[in-house]
Formats: sequence, C-alpha cells, structure tokens
Amino acid sequence: MSANRCLHLFSRLQRHIIPRAARCPVSSGSALLHRQHQDGSQVSSRTVSSDSFSSKPPDTSLFVPVSLKADASEDGDVGVELTQPLDRTELLKVLNRFYKKKEMQKLAADHGLDARLFHQAFISFRKYVLETLFLPADLHIILSDICSGSGHVDDIYPYFMRHAKQIFPMLDCMDDLRKISDLRVPANWYPDARAIQRKVIFHAGPTNSGKTYQAIQRYLAAKSGVYCGPLKLLAHEIFEKSNNAERSFMDPDGRASAHVACTIEMCSVTTPYEVAVIDEIQMIRDPSRGWAWTRALLGLCAEEIHVCGEPAAIHFIRELMFTTGEEVEVNTYKRLTPFEILDQAVESLNNLRPGDCIVCFSKNDIYSISRQIEAKGLECAVIYGSLPPGTKLSQAKKFNDPDDPCKILVATDAIGMGLNLSIRRIIFNSLIKPNVNEKGEKQMDTISTSQALQIAGRAGRFSSVYQEGQVTTMHRDDLPVLKELLSRSVEPIQTAGLHPTAEQIEMFAYHLPDATLSNLVDIFVSLSQVDGMYFVCNIDDFKFLADMIQHIPLNLRSRYVFCTAPINKKQPFVCTSFLKFARQFSRDEPLTYNWVCRHVSWPLSAPKNIKDLIHLEAVHDVFDLYLWLSYRFMDMFPDTAMVRESQQELDDIIKQGVRNITLLIRATNSSITAPLGSRRGQKGAISGSASAANVTNVTNKRAERGPVEELMDSSLAGRLVRDGLLTPDLLRQLQMEWSKNKKQEVPNQSALGKDHRDNTRVKNKRKK
Repeated sequence: MSANRCLHLFSRLQRHIIPRAARCPVSSGSALLHRQHQDGSQVSSRTVSSDSFSSKPPDTSLFVPVSLKADASEDGDVGVELTQPLDRTELLKVLNRFYKKKEMQKLAADHGLDARLFHQAFISFRKYVLETLFLPADLHIILSDICSGSGHVDDIYPYFMRHAKQIFPMLDCMDDLRKISDLRVPANWYPDARAIQRKVIFHAGPTNSGKTYQAIQRYLAAKSGVYCGPLKLLAHEIFEKSNNAERSFMDPDGRASAHVACTIEMCSVTTPYEVAVIDEIQMIRDPSRGWAWTRALLGLCAEEIHVCGEPAAIHFIRELMFTTGEEVEVNTYKRLTPFEILDQAVESLNNLRPGDCIVCFSKNDIYSISRQIEAKGLECAVIYGSLPPGTKLSQAKKFNDPDDPCKILVATDAIGMGLNLSIRRIIFNSLIKPNVNEKGEKQMDTISTSQALQIAGRAGRFSSVYQEGQVTTMHRDDLPVLKELLSRSVEPIQTAGLHPTAEQIEMFAYHLPDATLSNLVDIFVSLSQVDGMYFVCNIDDFKFLADMIQHIPLNLRSRYVFCTAPINKKQPFVCTSFLKFARQFSRDEPLTYNWVCRHVSWPLSAPKNIKDLIHLEAVHDVFDLYLWLSYRFMDMFPDTAMVRESQQELDDIIKQGVRNITLLIRATNSSITAPLGSRRGQKGAISGSASAANVTNVTNKRAERGPVEELMDSSLAGRLVRDGLLTPDLLRQLQMEWSKNKKQEVPNQSALGKDHRDNTRVKNKRKK
C-alpha cells in the first residue's frame, strides 16, 4: 500500500478511532464509564440521573426496536484494508462471550437497558455485525483486535450501546420523555382559563331535584354560554331550548352562535363564554371518559362555571378547584317527588300496569320483551342507547302522551340521563350490566349504587302525571339486592381522569419519530406521573383507531384528531367508514356530500327486519362522524348542511322502524333468547338472580320448545348467546355435530369393551 493511500485512510479514520485508553481491558464497568467520561468519547452513553429513574421505572415491554437500514458504511472497506477480513465463526464466539458477561449486563442496566432490552439490542447488534458487508472502520478494527488477541471483549460495549440507542432512541432522551409525560399539574395546561378569575357554582342533588334546571336558566339568560353534557340526547334537548344553537352557525356573517350545546368532548377550551354548564360531574371518575370532565372543569374560559351532579362529588371538586385558586359555591337541592321501593317483584308480564318502565341492559332483551308485551295486546315504546336522539324523543313523547294507547316503556339505562318521562314504576329486569374496568377489560357486574339511584330516580318525576314513584324488580331474587343497593350511600369521588393531549404526543414524537401513534401513547402512559387526585383514563379505544389507520399517511396532529373520534368500534360499518374517511382525507380530497351518499348508498329505504334497523343506526353514526370531523376540518368536510338534512331524514326512517319494531323482530331470521326467567316448580311465574342474570322463557312454554332452546337455557350456552358470542344457528350446528360424534363413539366403546373382556379372560387363564 502506498504512503499516500495510508495517509488518506488515516485521515478518514480520525473521526471514528477511539483513543486506545478506552479500549484497554477493564476490570469493572465503573472504571470504563470513568475513562469514557474523561476521554469525552462520542459513543459513550449519556449519563441518566438516578433521580429520574427512581420516580417510575419504564415499562420496557412497550419499547419497539427501530428497524435500521442495512446500508454499507461510508468508510467502505477501510477496516479491511487497515487490518484483515473478519472470521465470522470467531466473531460469533466473541459476541457471545460479550453477551454472557454479567459486568456488561449490569453496566447496560445502569444506562436503561434492562434484561429484556439488553437481549433485544444484542440480537440486533449481532445480526448487524455478522450481516453487514462493510462495518464502520472503528468497529471493524476493535473486533479485529479482539479476534487476534490484542483487544478485550469489553471494548465492544461502547459500540453496542451506540447501536442500542439507534434501535431504542428513547434511551437517550428518557429525562425529556419523563418531563413531557408529567401529569401532576394539569391545571397549567390551560393558560387561558388561568388568566381569568372564574366563579364556580356546584348544583348538588339527586335526580329530579331541579339542580340542572337552575343551571340551564342561568345559561339561557347569559349573553353567551356553553352546555356540556354526557349524551347527544341531553345536548339535543338544550339545543331545542336555546333556539337551535347547538354547534350551528346561525349568523349570516358566519360567526358562531352565542349559545352552544354539545357533548362534553366537543367543548372548546379557548372560546370565551359568560356561562358554562357542566352536567353530571360525577362522571369525572369514569375510566374511559373522565378526562373530558376534567378538561372542561379546568379549561373552560367562562366567567361562571355551573357544575351539576351528585353530592358525593362536592368535596373532591372543592379540592380540585383549590389547585387553581378558585372557590366553589355549593347549592344543594332535595328531590321534588318521593319514590318507594316495593316489597314485591313483578314476576310476570301479566302484572304490568300503565306507567311501567322495564329497564334492561341488553338490546336483545329489549327486542324480546317488547315482542312479548305486544303479543299480549299491549303497546310499548322502546328506547336504547344507539337510537338517534330524535327517535328517542319521539318514543318518549309517545309514552308521555296521555291520549296515546302506548302506556309501557321498555328501555336501557339510556333513560337514566336526559329524558323527562311520565314513569310511575321502574322495573329492573336485571341488575347485571356489562362494563369496562380501569384495565379496559369487559366484565359483567352488578350495577353501582350511583347507577341504581340514577335509574330509580326516573320514577315519579316532578310535573309528570305520577307525582310519586315506585321501584321494583322483575325477578323475585333481585329485589333484596336492589334494596341493599339503594340503601347504601354513594361512594365519594376521589380521583379525576386525564388523557394525553395532542401537544404532549407531538413532543413525544419529536424524540421518537419512528414510533407509531399507538406505541407513543403506550410509552407516554407507562412513563406518566400523576398525583393522588388523578388517574390516566383507559386508552384502548384510542389505540384501536390508531392501529386501524396506522398504514394511512397522515400528519401526527390529524392522526390524533381522527383517533379521538367518538365511534362505536363494535359496528363494522362505522369502522369501515372511519377508515375510508381517513384514506380520502390523506389524499387531500374533500369528502363531499355526493361521496358520502355513494358510500352509504343513500337514499335508504325503511327497515324490513332488525338487521336493517341496526344498519340504519350505523349509517346515522356515520353521518355523526362526518359532522364531528367537520368541526375539526371544515375545508375537508364541507357539506355539513346537506349531511345534517339527510341525517334528519334518516332519523324519520328509523322512527318508523322503531314504531314497527315488533314486526321487524318477527321478520328477523335469527331467534332471540327470551329474557324472562322461570322456575320449574311455578308454572307461568318469573324469578331470577342478580348474580346469574339468567334470562329464560316461562315454564308453561317449555314443552313447546326444541332441544336447542333447552340447551340455550343452560348457563354457559345461554350466556354465550346473550352476549353475542354464539348465535342460535351455530348452537344448533354444534349440537348436531355433538350428537353425530356421540353416535360414532358408541360402537367404538362397544369394541373397546369387547377387547377389555377378552383381555380379562386371557389373564384369568394365565393365573389358573
């Protein structure tokens, strides 16, 4: 090699070669760290303060390694020219020796690489070293020295850590990530609200106490105001009261309405108002949606904040407002009309009376009970959560009308908030309700005291036909459980929900540019710090949407907004529409009215069966999704007026279907398990248990039923059918296969029995 060539090679190596002192054998990890600190090596790890690690160890299972591009080193084959080609067999032995050294594992752990990350980083590093055509010259020289015996295996550590930080970039910015995910002072997230002195008035009382009425009167009298409620139905009701002011641009110049009524997730924390009303404040502890109440309470820019809810929240709201320096004025209210708990259960649909409301926690129970009621020649109204607000109000009006023959209501707990109904007696068909716990897991559990009081309080409403209400159960065994629930005091609220903001996630993404949104949120939650007054809400729905549109090219802010859309992920058509909306948005193509109509096949005809009705409800949700996104991206969702008009037409079609719901149920091919339980010893009687939540047909119909229906009465099969995990048709197919297998087992068992008898005879002969 010529002298000029050598000078050229060494000049290119100056920025790579580590001082020899850093590569000499070390006896301990601390000595190596000390020397690296003195040398100022470019590949030495950044020292992370022990204080930051002592706060909360990260969940490293969420750290997804970044895929590195297998590009050839810019040094080319300089390392080979200066030393010699590496023997891959010997190189593998050296790398494995490095991996097994406890000192290296401990040193890596001190720099954020626990056993899981150390293993993943080593696998990646080993693959990189063995498969890369030309390694960087400095690494090639170090490995060559070790293989030839003139270097120490510990010299690999700085290069290993350099590689580990490339595939796990969060290791090099852990302190910054911890600061970003510090959620201990959420009041500081809203500088506009902190810049004004707000007056907070808490209207505390049970249902039917007039607390919300007083707050709404102040809202309507103000020059400007915002109402924030938990349901579209409540927002729709205030929308009517405030002269069509709900998120509508009524001013000819395009200025927003002075009064706004919206669901609480929709409220603006930057628009100034004179009065703001936050309804059902006790939902601030909800595992999934509590963050929205926290955001509204801390962030609304209003001179007066009127908070309505249960007395159990008074102390906590005072403590929360103490952190903002704002005092809380409390107005307490008593129930305007009494209600009593009856000593007898209804036990049979034959015992229903005008003014009765049967409360179910399953849509299938709604369908089945309404059909049985109308089979007895009675008319009933139906209200459940997925119905459009207009349809719910229409059914409520039908039930409340004294001249209408409809005197019985079948509803879910959707009636617990927002509807004024003339109910004389509340009948709990069951006390078991599916819910989502703090871990995001779905479980069946007895309703809480707060939920029981909320629903029971609908009986005997003030200014209704029935001034005194009654509460009971359908099943005899549920009545003692209900009495115990209603006798308890509501547990005081102790924590409020939080959710990472778009700004926080954007700062996270700056440090972790290759991470997916779902992974960013996971890491954020794992590193987040909250004080005793807060908790981080469940983010499973957010992550579900984030994973769904991960492959679509969107900027982070738009992606975040899409993932906060309130959609029902159990509806496949809604999820498909959400995906198409995001894809069209990513192409920078406006979602016009004609485009939406083609997607939903508008116009739609009246439903012919329950399946059609469910699809119409899903289309209504798609229109809702369009309108929700139009508030965030007005230029990309421009045709809000036409979509709203079509949604109103669809609401009328759904109203027609619900009015004829019994006919739709009869036309539906799949049968639905009847929700009324019975005891074998009591013909025509109904009984049940809150712990079992059993729903079966009455005994006098048992003789007319087939084997599948009998099988569906069993605990496991019936529960699977009721939960939607197993269809009746599939249950019949399983029973046929089981019967067929059983028949095949009979001759096999006979043959086995014959073999067993023959073997026994042989053994007896041998003994003789």
